[in-house]
Amino acid sequence: MDFNRDYYRRFYFDPRTAVTSKAEMAARARLIAGCVDYLGLPVGKILDAGCGVGLLRAPLLQALRRARYVGLEHSAYLCRRYGWRHGSIESYRSRERYDLVVCYDVLQYLAPAAARRAIRNLARLCRGALYFGALTSEDWRDSCDQRRTDRVGALRSGRWYRRELTRDFIPVGCGMWLKRDVPLTLWSLDVAA
Repeated sequence: MDFNRDYYRRFYFDPRTAVTSKAEMAARARLIAGCVDYLGLPVGKILDAGCGVGLLRAPLLQALRRARYVGLEHSAYLCRRYGWRHGSIESYRSRERYDLVVCYDVLQYLAPAAARRAIRNLARLCRGALYFGALTSEDWRDSCDQRRTDRVGALRSGRWYRRELTRDFIPVGCGMWLKRDVPLTLWSLDVAA
């Protein structure tokens, strides 16, 4: 997939064909911030892995006022345009560990082995909470507007992602995952089944 100017014009900048909106992403940021606040997780550093055009940046920083945001993006076009760090979550290396890692709508573009490496890397970079989402084969079949979503060949089931993520994370629900070694109290019914 070529994540160039034309791709982003179609899927992000043209309101007739955009896959999301600022309002939807602001609501997503409120969900993420509310969850980490509820869990009692202080957030000083955020990594948005595959940040795209940065629709989560402003609302996350507004909700998590003490946080510093790092956008990581594979698209050279977006890195030039927005100043993001250039790289892939599969191979990104940093000494920094992040209290909150966001990886939304990225891993469906990777082959299974690369997606596994990316999930292991997310676990290495995360020291608190992970907000994770990926288009699954079930989503493609049952939920998404296929006219507004690019078809990718590496779709996997939600079960595949849950199996890979639960090695290092505890599911909290609504896309939120808590790193297994974080010393926070999770009540039994706060953990997603």
